[in-house]
Amino acid sequence: MKKFILSLGFVLTMFGVAFAEDKAPTVMSNKEAIDLVQTHANYIWTLLAAVLVFFMQAGFALVETGFTRAKNAINILMKNLMDFSMGSIAFWALGFGLMFGATSTGWFGTTGFFLSDFKVGGDPWVLAFWMFQVVFAATAATIVSGAMAERTKFTGYLIYSIFISGLIYPIFGNWAWGSLFNGNGWLEGLGFIDFAGSTVVHSVGGWCALAGAIVLGPRIGKFTEDGRVKPILGHNIPLAGLGVFILWVGWFGFNPGSTTTADKSIAMIFVNTNLAAAAGAILAMITSWIKFGKPEVSMSLNGALAGLVAITAGCANVTPGSSIIIGAVAGVIVVFAVLFFDKIKVDDPVGAISVHGVNGAWGTLAAGLFNIEGMTAKIIGVQVLGIVSCFIWTFVMAFILFKIIDATMGLRVSPEEEAEGLDSSEHGGNAYPDFTISTYAQK
Repeated sequence: MKKFILSLGFVLTMFGVAFAEDKAPTVMSNKEAIDLVQTHANYIWTLLAAVLVFFMQAGFALVETGFTRAKNAINILMKNLMDFSMGSIAFWALGFGLMFGATSTGWFGTTGFFLSDFKVGGDPWVLAFWMFQVVFAATAATIVSGAMAERTKFTGYLIYSIFISGLIYPIFGNWAWGSLFNGNGWLEGLGFIDFAGSTVVHSVGGWCALAGAIVLGPRIGKFTEDGRVKPILGHNIPLAGLGVFILWVGWFGFNPGSTTTADKSIAMIFVNTNLAAAAGAILAMITSWIKFGKPEVSMSLNGALAGLVAITAGCANVTPGSSIIIGAVAGVIVVFAVLFFDKIKVDDPVGAISVHGVNGAWGTLAAGLFNIEGMTAKIIGVQVLGIVSCFIWTFVMAFILFKIIDATMGLRVSPEEEAEGLDSSEHGGNAYPDFTISTYAQK
């Protein structure tokens, strides 16, 4: 009886789908029905994954807000809101075409601007694919916000957010991912492995963040006159912790969703993603424990993110055991990278450069080192080429962009505005109007 009911349901589905598609009850073959169901499942999975990646914007906002001071909370929320809002328009108008448009050179696309590939009544896959890709573009732009927090002019931020989503990110994306739609990037033609974007998304964001932090300079009081680092503590670590958990959840759309196909291949990607994050958190905790004498919370949280970033490139072509190694190494790297940038006086309030830039590079190299099908000198060479190409293109372009903004409208707020807090000076608001802080002398 059970088999009969299932068979009857399948037959009714074939008739129902055919009727919905053609407005007439036409019998479909088994293969046509199965293909149609698979196509619809691909749409649903891709758009659901896009929702998960979009939710990562909330995670980034909470991490950045928690790791910085209360007087800048509104400014950070506004930046994250505008990253996605303005980035969506820039990617619709220019970025998507540059990244996935047809090309004869392999350097940038020349078609598909303003979503012109979509025709009413035609195949709507371009809409689902665009939606999944725009949340990636917004992620790359949002990474920059954390490293430049607490001292950046809001107007300058809006300008560079547009350029990252509309130009810097899409062009490198074309080199590595162009063939996912109509393009044909030169780097992917060499065999570059970056399944979900350790370099394409995270290192692009991280190297832009490095350029911005260098041009801006450190926050007031971050470094003493004799060169020592003076910690500027975040105001709400529970918010930052919640943000990391949200990002962890969102990564289950980021990596498995990059298949854009609802099939069984996503199982291993899910597992690899989770194991790398867990290993990153554990090793960052252990490393900070050894280094500082206590299991430091911010390093541990960033360790989880570092593991997630690192596995993003190789999540589909390494084993679960390898993913643990990749995440563990990322957890160690992120601690020492944060200390390194402090040592050279690059002020990054949330550790974005270390998490995304440095570990994006490590993850891309690891995708070649731990490749299931074997490691060769050619694979490693191409991976290194991709890492270096990304750094040169992204850092140089971002540095020039930030210098131009700084020389024209200005990139940094005044010392008085920085001391007062950007919530008041830039937005005329107060994130915590009923909250006061009292200091009592200790006897």
